[in-house]
Amino acid sequence: MKLSVLLDRARDHALPVIANIGDDDLTRPTPCADYDVRALLDHLLHVVVEFQKLAAKQDADFSHTPSYPDWRAQFPAETAKLVEEWGQPGADEGIAGNMNMPAQVVGGLALLDLTIHISDLAKATGQSFEPDPEVFTEVEALVKQMGPMAIEMNVFKEPVEAPAGASPFEQLLATTGRDPRWSA
Repeated sequence: MKLSVLLDRARDHALPVIANIGDDDLTRPTPCADYDVRALLDHLLHVVVEFQKLAAKQDADFSHTPSYPDWRAQFPAETAKLVEEWGQPGADEGIAGNMNMPAQVVGGLALLDLTIHISDLAKATGQSFEPDPEVFTEVEALVKQMGPMAIEMNVFKEPVEAPAGASPFEQLLATTGRDPRWSA
């Protein structure tokens, strides 16, 4: 399935979670110990914006994370641009900007962040979240492919053991070093 279609499906599952985050949720902790909800929103929006550049074979800048004060309006708009950029002819071919990785893998990283971090935000704000089945399949394959390299690059933490009866998505979260049943 085309990467832009998968990103669009991930976006469809993300938008309700974002829409249901209230102002009183912004200081809540998330499964990402370094981020509260507000900081994770800024991080995720920054990823979305910078991965638009990578789709266009431009260099991305992850040296700092700006604040996105109008995140409620920016998230739908910027994720729509992300889908559009990755849908352009050739976006998923060749090398993606200064990441010096195959564009298909880089686009997959955008899909991964849009799935895993939305799950983090849902957990932090007491919402349920299940990814689109085809998005899950793609993200699961990417997590398996990246494995030790992702841990080395601090993209993932060391895997944790999934609890008995864990769903496939909970097992995937455990593979990324997250407690799949985390709660604030």
